[in-house]
Amino acid sequence: MDMERAKTIITITGVFMFLFSYGNTSGNTGFSGGSDSDLTKSISVQTQTKPTQTSTKPAQTQTKPAQTQTKTTQTQTKTTQTQTKTTKTTPTPTQTQTKSTQTQTKSTQTQTKSTQTKSKSTSTSSKSTQTKAKSTTPASKPVAADKSKDAGTVKIGAQSWAVANLNVITFRNGDSIPEAKTNKEWVAAGESGSPAWCYYNNDPKNGAKYGKLYNWYAVNDPRGLAPAGWTLASDDDWAELGSHLGGPGAAGNKLKGTSLWINGNNGTNETGFTGLPGGYRVENGTFTNIGSIGTWWSSTESKNLTAFDYYLVLSGSLDRSTSPKQRGESVRCIRK
Repeated sequence: MDMERAKTIITITGVFMFLFSYGNTSGNTGFSGGSDSDLTKSISVQTQTKPTQTSTKPAQTQTKPAQTQTKTTQTQTKTTQTQTKTTKTTPTPTQTQTKSTQTQTKSTQTQTKSTQTKSKSTSTSSKSTQTKAKSTTPASKPVAADKSKDAGTVKIGAQSWAVANLNVITFRNGDSIPEAKTNKEWVAAGESGSPAWCYYNNDPKNGAKYGKLYNWYAVNDPRGLAPAGWTLASDDDWAELGSHLGGPGAAGNKLKGTSLWINGNNGTNETGFTGLPGGYRVENGTFTNIGSIGTWWSSTESKNLTAFDYYLVLSGSLDRSTSPKQRGESVRCIRK
């Protein structure tokens, strides 16, 4: 339909151009009265041609819908692109799901950590149980009779004395002190200058009352006979004790205990020293004088084979002497 209109327009245009050319030719030939008529006809033809030109505008106007359709198509294309973008946007939920999965994974890891924490707590509980078990173990052991009877100290003047005789079986470093039960063992230890201990008459019941008897080699051993925090009383320490109590004759009854002395020869024990008559063991292994004499080593050597010792007797005096180092006597510690 558009093609037919175009052909018509071309035809009319051709006619118009022909007439226009013809009119000009006539005008140029002469100026007679006939030229006005031709001009009028020409004007009339021009006037008629204007509607024809006007009719071409609808054809041009009709072309706009095609452009509109093109725009619509472009709009649809944009819509398609928008849809494409929307389609591209859709993977976001998948990413969100992935994040959720990661979050779940973190939660799982957190649960795993919690499980590990519980495991650690269980291990801690196990350790606590083991600790309790270890704590219970010492309680299951019977209290050894060989431990020191030391229950504290007693203050006498400027000195702090132990309230009981020494009753240990190890040196301060933990090494064992040999026990010499038989006379032969006791003599052998003395002759070799080796440390040894015993109970009076080798009876542990006497140890519970009087403590142990030690030869002087145990007293002088470099490993230390006195427990930590204590020292063995020296000759000077014993001399100071007697002097503070009024001298050897007056000191005895103040130091003697109120029991175990034979024939009622107990002391007043006003000092709290509680000196007991534990006897001693001589060089050949014989035990003697329990109930009547209490004797204590000093840490001071007298001569090559003897050392100073102090003793209480029935008469109530504190006396000093020197005795063979092989002899077994009581030991009293002092804090300094």
